Amino acid sequence: MTAEQKLQELGLELPAVAAPVGAYVPTVQTGNLVYTSGQLPTKDGKLIVAGKVPAEVSLEQAHAAARQACLNALSAVRAEVGSLDRVNRVVRLNVFVNSSAGFTDQAKVANGASELLVEIFGESGKHTRCAIGVAELPLNAPVELDLIVEVS
Repeated sequence: MTAEQKLQELGLELPAVAAPVGAYVPTVQTGNLVYTSGQLPTKDGKLIVAGKVPAEVSLEQAHAAARQACLNALSAVRAEVGSLDRVNRVVRLNVFVNSSAGFTDQAKVANGASELLVEIFGESGKHTRCAIGVAELPLNAPVELDLIVEVS
């Protein structure tokens, strides 16, 4: 089953690519690698949840936010290359979590995105990853992430 077919099977729809809010582009392709800019958990142009994890955003909400941010990143990849079926491998996922003092479960938040990538791409969706706690994120988002994928 292709990645595009898997999206349909899972009932997932990729949103429109978010317009840059600064001096950057959503993606850059160099050779067979596509890098995304940081993606926030937005849907219809608005954050699906905001605040620090876990003081204002539960672990479960943050996990879902990482999943939404990942859908946004995949949308940017698709816009760059035309189809997710061109993705040979997910290489790297970097996840930044707007963390309350003392919070150390960033990996559990990042799993929202990691699990989605494996659901869509199977073995090719397994990737290297960083899950990092940060003091603040743009718009008070609970999570921001970026992807590097290899394409054909």
